[in-house]
Amino acid sequence: MNTLRNQVQLIGNLGNDPEIFTFENGNKKAKILLATNDYYKNDKGERVAQTEWHNVVFWGKPVEIVEKYLQKGKEVAISGKLTYRDYQDKEGVKRYITEIVGNELVLLSK
Repeated sequence: MNTLRNQVQLIGNLGNDPEIFTFENGNKKAKILLATNDYYKNDKGERVAQTEWHNVVFWGKPVEIVEKYLQKGKEVAISGKLTYRDYQDKEGVKRYITEIVGNELVLLSK
């Protein structure tokens, strides 16, 4: 049961091209914006799409796949864990970030 704790799995499309960051020690980080869609019927019986946007980051080996194969619009399945962090911006205001740290990635679109 431990493997089910803090487990996120999503299928969606990239909302923009990945951002790749390379650090002085050679480590790389990839950041993507993933859109998932959910559908429901409104009061008039019309089908309505609701899009949710998810910030996803990858470290290590998956970054190579992101860097080589992903671009805006590609459909992917990701698995990872939900994380929260905060920081202070230039004006001293505390900001909060929710993101998914991905550990697995499957390319779905051709």
